[in-house]
Amino acid sequence: MAGDNYYGDVVNMHGGSGNQGIVHHHASPDLERALADVLARIEELRGQVEPEVAERLDGASAGLAVPQARRGGLVLLRDLAVTVGAIGQPLLDAVGAALQLLGP
Repeated sequence: MAGDNYYGDVVNMHGGSGNQGIVHHHASPDLERALADVLARIEELRGQVEPEVAERLDGASAGLAVPQARRGGLVLLRDLAVTVGAIGQPLLDAVGAALQLLGP
C-alpha cells in the first residue's frame, strides 16, 4: 500500500456475532442481457393481456432487480406466461433462458 490509496474491498468489523464475510452479487453480462430480454418481453405482453394480468407481470418483474429475489420473480413470470397461452411464449422462452443462466 502506497500512501492512502486502497484497491479492492476494505472492510472493518467491530464486534458482532455470526459475521459471514462479504457477499457480492455481480450478475454476468449474459444474465444482464437475459434479464433485459425478459423485461422487453413483459412490455410486449403487457398490452395484450387483461389489466389484472399486467399488474401481476409488473409485480413479478419487480423482483428481478434484487439478486436474492430473481429466481422467485422469474418463476412467477414463467407461470404467468404459461397461463396466457401462446401470446406468452416469447416471455416463457426469455424466462427459461434467464433461469438457465442462474443455474440450479
